[in-house]
Amino acid sequence: MRAVSRITRCCFRRSERPLVVRVLLVEDNDVYRSTLELLLDGRDGLEIVGSVAAGDEAAAAATVLDPDVVLMDFRLPGLDGAGATSAVLAAAPRAAVICLTAEATDADRLAVLAAGAVGLVEKGSSIEDLIQTIRSATQRGEPDP
Repeated sequence: MRAVSRITRCCFRRSERPLVVRVLLVEDNDVYRSTLELLLDGRDGLEIVGSVAAGDEAAAAATVLDPDVVLMDFRLPGLDGAGATSAVLAAAPRAAVICLTAEATDADRLAVLAAGAVGLVEKGSSIEDLIQTIRSATQRGEPDP
């Protein structure tokens, strides 16, 4: 596994965590990944806990970082979006995977959803839409208090 560019460890167990959504970024474009980190970290209760550049690094990073959401590019070196989604969910089954895409065919979309992703977001979407998608992904299947 390549070095994770940023890791934040928290002293809370998952059940004790404050209302912060822990996000792992998986994006091979360094500029886009850094931009996402700057735009998302600390905004609206989001915390970027790490980032990696390849699909085959995503599962190992998810195991170590225990993210709530994995925000992952669909086209990656190593494993593609569907393969990386399967690997991440095998390693961190409580994580929600959201794939980012600049272009995806209907077959690509179906494959990544069949692999367990909760959704796909176009890279041209607004940051507000992306944040809403991340927040919505963490609310799926949560028990009522």
